[in-house]
Amino acid sequence: MITVRGLTKAFGAVCAVDAASFEVPAGELLALVGGSGSGKTTLLKMLNRLIEPDAGSVWIAGAPVDAVPDHVLRRNIGYVFQKVGLFPHMTVARNIAITPSLLGWSREAVAERVAELMALLELEPSFGHRYPSELSGGQQQRVGVARALAARPELLLLDEPFGAVDPITRDRLQQSFASLRRKLGMTAILVTHDMAEATLLADRIGVLQAGRLVQIATPREILAHPATEYVERLMETPRRQARVFDALCDGVGRA
Repeated sequence: MITVRGLTKAFGAVCAVDAASFEVPAGELLALVGGSGSGKTTLLKMLNRLIEPDAGSVWIAGAPVDAVPDHVLRRNIGYVFQKVGLFPHMTVARNIAITPSLLGWSREAVAERVAELMALLELEPSFGHRYPSELSGGQQQRVGVARALAARPELLLLDEPFGAVDPITRDRLQQSFASLRRKLGMTAILVTHDMAEATLLADRIGVLQAGRLVQIATPREILAHPATEYVERLMETPRRQARVFDALCDGVGRA
C-alpha cells in the first residue's frame, strides 16, 4: 500500500527525519512513537506532502505521491488531527461532506455517505444539524474521523487523534476506532506519544529517535526484543503500568 524510501527532512542545522524507510501493507496500522522532537509528525506530514521532503520518496498504491497535484493527493488521504480542525461555521453534516462535495459527488451520494459514517461512528442523526461548538470533545473527534473517511481514502493518517480528551472518552474512542478499522480493513499510520495506545492499537510499531527509525516490529516483538536501550526505556512505560495495575488488582482481591 505505502512504500517510503530514504525520506529526509532538515530544518536548518537540525535533521528532523533522517533517511526513513519502511513499508505498510494494505490493511495494516503502523504506529509511529518516540519522544518530543523525534520526528514523528514531520514524517507523517511528508507522506501527504504537507511538508516537502529534502530527499527520498513516498509511493502509495504503486504511484509516487509527487506525480499528482497536492490537493488531489490530499483528497485521497484521510487526515485526523489532535485538535480536530472542524470548520466552526459549518454543521457537522457539512464538515463530513466537504471532501466528497469537492470531488463532485452527487448530492444524494454525499448525503448517503454522511448518514453511513455518522452511524458507523455512533453519532446521533440529529447531530448533523449541529455546529462543532455544540458537541463534546469526544463527539468532535468522531466527526473528525468521519470527515477523514468521507471520500473512502486509500490511507488514513492520524496525528495524536485521541490526546485532547479525558481518559474515559479516550478509551472509548480507541475501542471504536479499532473496531471501525477492522470492519473497513483500513490502512493507517498513527502518531502517538502514548506507548500503551500504540501497543493496543497497532499491528506494528516504528520507533523514532532523533529523526532515525531505530526499530520497526510488532508490539510483541518490540516488548520482547527491543533493538536499543532507547526502545527499552520507551517500552518500560506500558510494562510498569501493567505491573502497577496487576498489583492493585491483587490487593483488591485479597481485601
